[in-house]
This record gives sequence, structure tokens and C-alpha cells, in this order.
Amino acid sequence: MIIKVPSTASEFEQLHQLNYSTFVEEIPQHKERADRKLIDRFHSKNNYLIAVKGNKVIGMVCYNTIRPFSLEEKQVKIDDHIPLGCKVAEIRLLAVEKKWRKTTVTFRLLQQLIKELKRNGVSMGLISATTREFKFYTKIGFQTFGEVIGKKNAYYQPMYIFIENLKKEFKDD
Repeated sequence: MIIKVPSTASEFEQLHQLNYSTFVEEIPQHKERADRKLIDRFHSKNNYLIAVKGNKVIGMVCYNTIRPFSLEEKQVKIDDHIPLGCKVAEIRLLAVEKKWRKTTVTFRLLQQLIKELKRNGVSMGLISATTREFKFYTKIGFQTFGEVIGKKNAYYQPMYIFIENLKKEFKDD
């Protein structure tokens, strides 16, 4: 397995299909579509990382540093939680195929994400954490803020983390 930036039409196609299976079929956040693809509304400003085994995309995560973030569009007030001068990224769409979830795929995606964020001077990350995985996010160091948002079967908790506060196993220094 390798972690990389997607570079081919096939990789992006598979990324959109993975988003669909995760955020439409599994977590019913979006409506069903006949083409079974979910292209994120922030696609043009997202920076993606994918986990690839052979020619198959088995996991993905993305981030962006361009506001407004999706949390802001959902009326979550984030500015009170961002220290002056802090460069922030919104981390989005962590998705791993079900059969690969109890492996190192998520861990390796997040390790590479942290390297990318640090390389780009980002010191704080924001997420909309699915309440289904709340324990996971708190375990690696994320803190809650604001109220739970979303709809039935697709609730999210706004969370933040300072990169320096991540659990040591995600750091490369």
C-alpha cells in the first residue's frame, strides 16, 4: 500500500466512488445518485491524499485552508477557538473501505496528512467528526467545541486539534 496525492482520472473516479459509498450509503449524509459518485462541493480547493493497494483506492482524506470552511457554512462559530495568527486547515472526508478499516490504512493516511499540514505551516485542524467515531477522534487528541450538527443517522461533532497536541505516534519528529 502507498499513500499519495491522486494524479490520474481513475484515482479521482475511485475517490468519488469511495466518498459515495461512505457518505451516501453508509452515513446517509447525501442523496443517492445513479452514477454512484459523490464529488465534494469543496473539490476544487481540497488537497487529497489516497491509500492505494495495487491500482485500487482503498482510503482517502483531504484538507483545505481556504475559508469559508464547511463548518462555517453549517453556522458553527469557529473564530473563538482559533488563536490569533494560527494557520488552520479543515480536515474532511476521511474514508476507508470497510474491509481495510481494522488495518494500518487510517493510521498511515493520518500520518501523511500531518506531514502535509506541518509542511504547509498549518498548526490547527478542524473536523466535523461523525459521532459514530467520536471515541476514535478523542483518543488521538481532538477536542470538541460547539453543538452536534447534522441530521438523523448523520450527526457530526465539531472538533479541533493543535498539531503539536496529536498523539506521538502520528508525529514524524
